[in-house]
Amino acid sequence: MPASGALVLAAGFLVLFTGGGTRFAVSLTLKPIVEQFGWQRSDLALAVAVFMVVSAAAMFAAGKLADRAGPRLVLGGGLIVSAIGIGAMSAISAPWHAVVLYGVVYALGNGAASMIPVGVMVTRAFPVRTGIANAAVMSGMSVGQLVVIAALAAVLTVVKWPSVFLGLGLAHLALVPFLIAVIPKTGAAAAKAAQPAEGIGIAAAARTRQFWLLLGVYAICGLDDFFVTTHVVAFAQDRGAGALIAGNLLALMGLTGLIGVVAGGFLSDRKGPVWPTALAFAARIAVFGLIMIDQSEVSVAIFALVFGVTFLVTAPLTVVFVSQSFGTRHLGALTGLITMVHQIFGGLGAYLGAAVFDATQRYDGAFAVMLVASTIALALTLLLRRPRLSPAV
Repeated sequence: MPASGALVLAAGFLVLFTGGGTRFAVSLTLKPIVEQFGWQRSDLALAVAVFMVVSAAAMFAAGKLADRAGPRLVLGGGLIVSAIGIGAMSAISAPWHAVVLYGVVYALGNGAASMIPVGVMVTRAFPVRTGIANAAVMSGMSVGQLVVIAALAAVLTVVKWPSVFLGLGLAHLALVPFLIAVIPKTGAAAAKAAQPAEGIGIAAAARTRQFWLLLGVYAICGLDDFFVTTHVVAFAQDRGAGALIAGNLLALMGLTGLIGVVAGGFLSDRKGPVWPTALAFAARIAVFGLIMIDQSEVSVAIFALVFGVTFLVTAPLTVVFVSQSFGTRHLGALTGLITMVHQIFGGLGAYLGAAVFDATQRYDGAFAVMLVASTIALALTLLLRRPRLSPAV
C-alpha cells in the first residue's frame, strides 16, 4: 500500500474512532444524568433525537462540500465544533441544555467529521477493493465504541459524568493537528478537477426504483440502530445488570461490530453489498424475536452482542451501493442523503424507545416495532438490484 493511502486510512480511522466512541457517551450516562436531575428518560432522549436529525443534515452538507472542496477542511472543522459541543455537555443542568449542546452543536460537528467525507476520501483513494478499504476505516467506529466506552464505563466508577464529557472534548481537539498534517490541502478547483466524470446526481437517482429501495432499507436500519444503542445500557440495568457490566456490554458491541463490519466489507467485494445487508437484517429479526420472549440477563447479553455484529455492516456499504448503482461523480451528495435518512429515522428510534418506556415502564412495545420493521427491511433488501461487480485485483 502506498504511504499516501496508508495515511488516508489512518486519518479516516482516527476520526471515526473518536466519533464512534463519543456519540454513545449519552447512552452510557443516560441513567445517572436523569437520576441526578429527576428527569424522565425521554427528556434526554429528545436531545438524542435532535442530534440524529441535525447530524443527518450536517452529513448531507458535508458530503456535498467534500465533493467540491475535499475532506481536509470538512473534517478539521467538524472536530473543532464537536469538541465545543461535547465538552460543554459537562455543564448541563436542564434538558434544553442537552438539546442545544448535544443535539445541535455536537451534532453539527459530528455530522461534518463523519463517515461521509471519510468515505469519499477512501473510495477515491481505493477505486479497487472499495468495500474492504471502507470497512477497514469504518471499523474505527466499532473500535472506538469498544475502547472509548469501556474506558468511560471504568472511569464513571471513580468520577462523575461531567468529567467524561470534558475529556471527550479535549480528545477531539487533540486530533485536529494530526489531521491537518496528514491530509493534503486541496483547493476547490483541484477537487473539482479530480471529480470523476461518470455518475448521476440526486434528481436523476430519485427517478430510479433502486434509490427508493435504498432509502427504505437505510431508514429502517437507522430506526433499529439508535433505538438499541441509546437504550441498551439502561435496559440491561433494568434487567439486573450493574452499571459497569451494562456499560461494558455496549463496549463489547463495538467488538462484535468490528467483526461484522470487516466481514461485511469482505463479502461485499466478492458477492456484492446486498447479501451482507440481508444477513444483517435476518440476524436482527432473530434477536428481536428472542428478546421479546426472554429477557433474562443471558438473553440480554446475546441480544446486544449479536445486534452489535450487525450495527455497522451497512455503513461502509453505503458508498458501494451508491457507486455501483449511480456512479461516483456525486458520491458525497448521494451517500450523504441516504445517511441523512438513516440518521433521521435513528432519532425517531431513540425517542420512540424512551416514549414507550416512559408510558409502560418496559421496552416490549418498541421491540415489537423493531421486529416488524426489520422484517420489512429484509424484504426491501432482497428487492435491490445487484449491479455487476468489477473484478477485484
